Amino acid sequence: MLTYMRNKLVSIETPAENIFVAYGFLDDHIYSLETTFQVNGDHMTIEWLKGRWNRYTTPDCPRAEEPLQEAVGLCLTDEDFARSIHRVVGRKACRHFANLILECCDAIVKTGWMLKTPEEAPQKNTEPAIPSSSNPQVKVAAPERIKKNARIPFEQLEDTPGGFTIDLHSHTSPASPCASSSVDDMIAEAKRIGLDGICLTDHNYQWDPNDIEALREKHRFLVLRGNEVTTVQGDILVFGLDEDIQGIIALQDLAEKVAAVDGFMIAAHPFRGFLAVSGDKLGLDVEKAAGRAMFTLVDGVETLNSKVTVDENRFCGQVARALKLPTTGGSDAHLSSEVGFYATRFSKIIHNEEELISALRAGDAVPVDYRNNQ
Repeated sequence: MLTYMRNKLVSIETPAENIFVAYGFLDDHIYSLETTFQVNGDHMTIEWLKGRWNRYTTPDCPRAEEPLQEAVGLCLTDEDFARSIHRVVGRKACRHFANLILECCDAIVKTGWMLKTPEEAPQKNTEPAIPSSSNPQVKVAAPERIKKNARIPFEQLEDTPGGFTIDLHSHTSPASPCASSSVDDMIAEAKRIGLDGICLTDHNYQWDPNDIEALREKHRFLVLRGNEVTTVQGDILVFGLDEDIQGIIALQDLAEKVAAVDGFMIAAHPFRGFLAVSGDKLGLDVEKAAGRAMFTLVDGVETLNSKVTVDENRFCGQVARALKLPTTGGSDAHLSSEVGFYATRFSKIIHNEEELISALRAGDAVPVDYRNNQ
């Protein structure tokens, strides 16, 4: 199995009062890029921004540097700032630049808090965070009265005509190095906007069941486990597999592992970047796209994802319908403000991972544009 490593560095300087200069660097086995930009702390807007590729795979990558300038003037405190960055940078330039800029902006906000007087700074939550299962020194035991996959009477578990809505695709920090918000912040936001549940699908990361149960009890909210696994053929959302898969795996090998435990695999954003060049020029149509080998191995297709274009989502939906595969929606959130942009609606209440997989397998899942329809 191939190995894969990604390194990321973010640093903030304050050369003058209320002036923040951010430097971000990302380097992995495929890409290497960096960005530097300045934010005026008085109104929290980006004043100038530079970006540079150090290593890339296609001649199109350096063309991403010019669209970065469209981020100049955006305000970090605007409610739709993260979505604006993904729209003007992630879609027109490169999603790697977008995620790196958001990481830097999150660090700027935290730096601003640190520089404030105690009276000005926001009060920190004194409640200890739930440690991740990657820390062998600290374990959070599930409450004894809660058994694995128990049916807990959460406030959200009301059977309403509107269905039961879960964000099936989210990332948390530090489990996913590319994410910026903690698991507690992500869950709190999901609950605040009225979702019925959230699924944690961190990159090649296996959440401990005890941690999940503790989070469910702590927030009185449905939290489910998943995993976004990197395969040679693309990213796959996996449910029901209790194996910690690291590095890059062949999709066929992953499919065999998931089938052995009656799990479920969803092709995540399978056409991300495919329509950057028009489909006509690529000779890509629904019939040809549906013939991709990966679709013979997955159980479903994510047709609404907030990190791809509207056209790519629409095209993905057409392919999924042609294949008659179950479809889902997920925010692919890396920040708490992104939770619930897209989600999946079920006709019945979901209590645990087994019921989630059963509903997905039965096709009882509808991708929804959740935030825009609230």
